[in-house]
Amino acid sequence: MSLQNQIAFITGASSGIGSACAEVFAAHHARLILAARRIDRLEELTTKLKDQYGSDVYLMSLDVRDRSQVESAIASLPEEWKAIDLLVNNAGLSRGLSKFHEGEIQDWEEMIDTNLKGLIYVTRAVLPGMVKRQRGHVINIGSVAGHQAYPNGNVYCATKAAVRSLNESLKLDLLGTPVRVSSVDPGMVETEFSDVRFRGDTERAKKVYQDTVPLTAQDIAEVVLFCATRPPHVNISEVLVMPTAQASPTMVYRRPPENLK
Repeated sequence: MSLQNQIAFITGASSGIGSACAEVFAAHHARLILAARRIDRLEELTTKLKDQYGSDVYLMSLDVRDRSQVESAIASLPEEWKAIDLLVNNAGLSRGLSKFHEGEIQDWEEMIDTNLKGLIYVTRAVLPGMVKRQRGHVINIGSVAGHQAYPNGNVYCATKAAVRSLNESLKLDLLGTPVRVSSVDPGMVETEFSDVRFRGDTERAKKVYQDTVPLTAQDIAEVVLFCATRPPHVNISEVLVMPTAQASPTMVYRRPPENLK
């Protein structure tokens, strides 16, 4: 299935997996709606995509946690951008790594508002158009944390488990329509994720990936692309993808740097 001239809407597109998805879709000649809070990052990415691929890009400064902002932004899309074919719900984050009884409620609310409610707001605004046009594909970026909890992950794991449940519900509700729903659930990916989790503590973030070979944002983007380009009668419901060196959220094989390949 070609992405030529299809409209792909990517949230959290300013870095990491979202940015990588924008690049692989641009390489396949999709038209891109790129949304994130950091508009300066989006502008840099847009310049790159236009120079390299001649991409048609529409930028959107968007905080998915703000329901009224989400609804207004999507409702006010120019006519030539309204018919969204592909939605990649990538915006998400983790805050802190504490035992539940020591956790910060503000961190919890930020994760729930972004990972779950933000995804719900965007999908609710986009999905009716897909159903009406009888075409579309929603791809949610989940996590291995939605399959198995890990120590001190509590609320983050809960948000990703909720997203996994929502994926299943969406497929039930969309049965009988050609609209597809996929979930790509990564394990350890080296992006800004750990820097955000530890609020800029770069040294602590680096230790997450120390002496092992994690996935890259590009690895995940290629899986998303695979889901998006299957024939219309094929729906990749769920992909759990981890580095070869990872067996579970807590089981990671580490070895001296000189032996890494």
